[in-house]
Amino acid sequence: MLFAIIMAGGSGTRFWPKSRRNRPKQLLNLHGDSTMLQQTVARIAPLVPAERILIITGADQAEATRAQLPQLPASNVIAEPCPRDTAPCVGLAAEIVAARDPRGSMIVMPADHVIGPEAVFLKTVKAAVAVIDAAPSSLVTFGVKPTRPETGYGYIQRGELIETRDGVAVHRVVQFREKPDRDTAEQFLASGSFAWNAGIFLWRAATILQEIRRHKPLLGAALDRVGAAWGTEAGPDVLAAEFPEMERTPIDKAVMEKAADVKVLEVVYDWNDVGDWRSLRPLLPADADGNALQGDVIARDTKNSIIISDDGGLIATIGLDDVVIVQSGGATLVARRDQLDKLKAVVESLNERGHGSYL
Repeated sequence: MLFAIIMAGGSGTRFWPKSRRNRPKQLLNLHGDSTMLQQTVARIAPLVPAERILIITGADQAEATRAQLPQLPASNVIAEPCPRDTAPCVGLAAEIVAARDPRGSMIVMPADHVIGPEAVFLKTVKAAVAVIDAAPSSLVTFGVKPTRPETGYGYIQRGELIETRDGVAVHRVVQFREKPDRDTAEQFLASGSFAWNAGIFLWRAATILQEIRRHKPLLGAALDRVGAAWGTEAGPDVLAAEFPEMERTPIDKAVMEKAADVKVLEVVYDWNDVGDWRSLRPLLPADADGNALQGDVIARDTKNSIIISDDGGLIATIGLDDVVIVQSGGATLVARRDQLDKLKAVVESLNERGHGSYL
């Protein structure tokens, strides 16, 4: 059986002030008529029923997550005791899936991507399932064809073409590369052999657990102790004791860069990871001056900007270009778009400046 694992953690910094610690971006309605988490669940629902969709989130976000997804069993929203990055997250989910179905497969997805058309995404998932059914020891990752020399994404170098399933190309993975500088990103784009690492994976639960044990034995042993106690009275206490001691590491570094049988599907759907306010602009309707406006906003002689009034107050601008202004939850952000990389540091300084209530 196929299970869906949706990683829905986050600290709520990149879309501050609209996002907060207990309301990260996946719980917000940033694009469309529902939240990003709800869109992610709806996207996979034609292939995976509600009882096999698991949400891994933070303890302070679990209640809000359950409220947004009443169609899921409450126990399918699993709260991590603390953030430990994606390898412990994936391993915990794999232990739960393997207990339910020792031969179960799982697609792992972040909760904050915009993907379309849905039919093309589902075709890609079906192709990945077919790859795993034919080769259960394989690990499959989804790679997005680059459209620009992006320095904010990791990359996957494609090797030989192994097969094509329903029009979806399956390649051997040569290597994973970290976020490059501009010159290197341009070289990746020009070569035609690199894909953006979308952070979407598909594999057998038993296979990924075996790979974690092989490459990260201490992590594997801790996950096995959690898995053995899961569903018993001791389960919550074992998770609370073991999880904070697990190595904080991403699944890419822990397993994917080391495993022998890794394949990449070259996806052809549209993909946006909605990393910060800049990535949201192409998804919102723009006026004649290239502005994305929400709420009560008057923009005069203002161009290429994102201006959002989320509190019901009026925002009026004159003579601005390439800025982000967001008024939400009693706080206001005003920034040049090219300076948004500094937003995380600003948010992290709020508590020490006596503004912890805005976190």
